[in-house]
Amino acid sequence: MRVASSHALRLLADARRLARHGALRPFERHPDVPGGLALLARLLRFGAFAPKTPDFAGGLRACGPAAVKLGQALATRPDLIGADAANDLRRLQDDLEPAPWSAIAEALDRALPGGWRAHFAEVAPLPAGAASVAQVHRAVTHRGEVLALKVLRPGIEERFASALSTYAWAADRLEALGGEFARLRPRQVIATFRQWTLAELDLRREAGNASELADAVRAEPGVRVPAVRWDYTSRRVLALEWVDGIKLTDLAAVAASGADRPALARTVVRAFLAQAIGRGFFHADLHQGNLLLCPDGRIAFLDFGIMGRLDRRARVYLAEILYGLITGNYQRVADIHFEAGYVPPYHDRGAFATALRAVGEPIRGRATSEISVGGLLDGLFAITRSFDMETQPHLLLLQKTMVMVEGVASALDPNINMWDAASPYVKRWIRDELGPEARLADRLLGGAGLLRGLPAAARRALALLPPDGAAPPAIPLPPLPPPRPARWPWLVAGAALGAAAMALLG
Repeated sequence: MRVASSHALRLLADARRLARHGALRPFERHPDVPGGLALLARLLRFGAFAPKTPDFAGGLRACGPAAVKLGQALATRPDLIGADAANDLRRLQDDLEPAPWSAIAEALDRALPGGWRAHFAEVAPLPAGAASVAQVHRAVTHRGEVLALKVLRPGIEERFASALSTYAWAADRLEALGGEFARLRPRQVIATFRQWTLAELDLRREAGNASELADAVRAEPGVRVPAVRWDYTSRRVLALEWVDGIKLTDLAAVAASGADRPALARTVVRAFLAQAIGRGFFHADLHQGNLLLCPDGRIAFLDFGIMGRLDRRARVYLAEILYGLITGNYQRVADIHFEAGYVPPYHDRGAFATALRAVGEPIRGRATSEISVGGLLDGLFAITRSFDMETQPHLLLLQKTMVMVEGVASALDPNINMWDAASPYVKRWIRDELGPEARLADRLLGGAGLLRGLPAAARRALALLPPDGAAPPAIPLPPLPPPRPARWPWLVAGAALGAAAMALLG
């Protein structure tokens, strides 16, 4: 009971912060919000002088770093929070006031054997960047190598653990309401968000992400990933080679550098597709602040806390869906959704194809430079409710990142044709991975795998057979019924009560 009241009080306090920013206004008259919750949303706004236009991003910033991270995740769910709220939440960035140097120095001393001075000649007290989970400081080793040290904020694990516990408690109760709340699967959303967060709070995992991403983009021209320095990396500290350059948030500096901005935009799109479709492992936080224009003209990726994965089947579906929408083959896109299990089988494929056409044709009818990936995703989300499509947690990061990539590319080159930039890669990948040669190779590999497994299967089968001369296998019998409770104690008790009654009556 005490735990429940603690969660309820935390949520109430956060709800009041959101109400002050007008962020609860859309839920006051929403048809799917129960009357009691709608009334509470109105009461929380009382006396707050909330703006008429909701400031969702500002409200979540007021709730703390865990809420900021949750808001970034919810930006991928316009079907859950509405298109306006999702667009506003895309403004959320991690730029925060840094923790004091004294606390960071103490954290470094605890994380590195012998203290940080045993490893570094200097560490800059002023951070190069501060986010909700960690901050980055420039450091120089005793050998003169310049590194970027990412250090977890003191106490951040405890704050996130407490917030995640409350969010999970709230998700349980929301989903128990059934109806639209059950379809949106809030428990699954929070569970996925928890996985992302736990990965971000272990910087050794981020180091592994950086190393794997470097392998994924090694063959891609125009991009780089800073190398990990494992000797100085631990759970609370990540050491990477220092990369000089211009953040893509500073478009004026990018323009002044003389860089070919349209070429940079195409590089960002191509690099993302190479990660997501080509390798099934992609950087899932690709806003401008995590991309750096290097002096040699390459784009460096930064901050590897949030990464996405897609298995081969999901990558095939993604490539075919994109290609189907590009070419207008809506029936094929509908078939893919049904084959993947995204749409329940009791719906009509033809009706779903028509709904997709209603989303795709207006886009295809416009000038290609006006096509918006974000608008396309919003349109696709709009039909999920009609066709009872449940949330696909493994696609949340992909959807979020596609919108981010579009934003980065459009900022670099407002006239970029996203489909022209994506289409060659998607077509080539489909030809290489799904063409006749690839299908034949898949069958040959599958057959070879089956042949390799035959000896082990034969050994398991032989182990089940009795040796020569042993007793034959037992005849299979139906299971015994459950034992009935013994009746003799009740008979004895009945006899005793009967004797006592006779004695009293006699």
